[in-house]
Amino acid sequence: MKKRALITGETGFAGRYLSNYLNSKGYEVWGLDVVSYPEQSEQNIVIRTADISNNEQIEAVLAECQPDVIYHLAAQSSVAVSWQNPQATMRINLEGTINLLEAVKKLKLNSRILLVGSGEEYGAIQPEHLPIDENQRANPQNPYALSKLYQTLLGLHYMRAYNMKIYLARPFNHTGPGQNTGFVIPDFASQIAKVEAGLQDPVIWVGNLSAKRDFCDVRDVVQAYCAIIEQGQIGRIYNIASGQAVEIQSILDQLLSLSAVPIQVTIDQHKLRPVDVPMIYSSISRIKAETGWEPQIKLHDTLKDTLEFWRMQVKKEKQ
Repeated sequence: MKKRALITGETGFAGRYLSNYLNSKGYEVWGLDVVSYPEQSEQNIVIRTADISNNEQIEAVLAECQPDVIYHLAAQSSVAVSWQNPQATMRINLEGTINLLEAVKKLKLNSRILLVGSGEEYGAIQPEHLPIDENQRANPQNPYALSKLYQTLLGLHYMRAYNMKIYLARPFNHTGPGQNTGFVIPDFASQIAKVEAGLQDPVIWVGNLSAKRDFCDVRDVVQAYCAIIEQGQIGRIYNIASGQAVEIQSILDQLLSLSAVPIQVTIDQHKLRPVDVPMIYSSISRIKAETGWEPQIKLHDTLKDTLEFWRMQVKKEKQ
């Protein structure tokens, strides 16, 4: 009998990749999200539309699905949006997690549950403490990071109080084809594609280019999620990253080198974040040692694939 996996936030960026990967591994995949897309019904996925903030809806889906494993990806995941709307960020990321865990408790399910946190939970780290490992004290610097730290603490509470099988992932920046704008790489790639198509003046608007971040391909990240829930330890935090810091300027330079036309770079003051952290990158020693996972896709290949995705999107818009 197939194992049954439930993905909250299945129609989101990482959720779509995760459902495809779980399908390829032989799972029966159920997706839960506030929206559903017609093309998903053509895949081997059972889709249920529900609001993670509504406890009755979540409980009804869990009662029907009875999942062996739950991947909790549903979240408000933009740092920029969290500054603009901290209330919605906390409601979705905290109340949503409580609703999920309460439903599991009430229904007495024995599901293994992966809570997806964020490398942002570590916050501003002094250079001498880099790369960040899982023993580093959390020090969130924005409302999104704060909501994810609270989620981690909630998970540990439910594990201890109710003996739940909670696994904790802290992915750093993950990117790839299909990620919405509002994140640095799709912001750059979408603008380049529009300039190439003549839909935008040959100027790209950017934020802080000196920040250094750790980027991992989403296709690698979803494999890490599976590795943690299948081979990781309950109640243990696992960082998911490339293990390298890359300057945003370098990412922009690589994307511009792939552009078919010359483009001018201009700073957009609105894209500059308050309390921006100069450098973040992670150790992946724990996840590698305990699950065998390590990233396979090179950043340059991720950038090429992402730019190609946006070229296709722009082409569709022009038709």
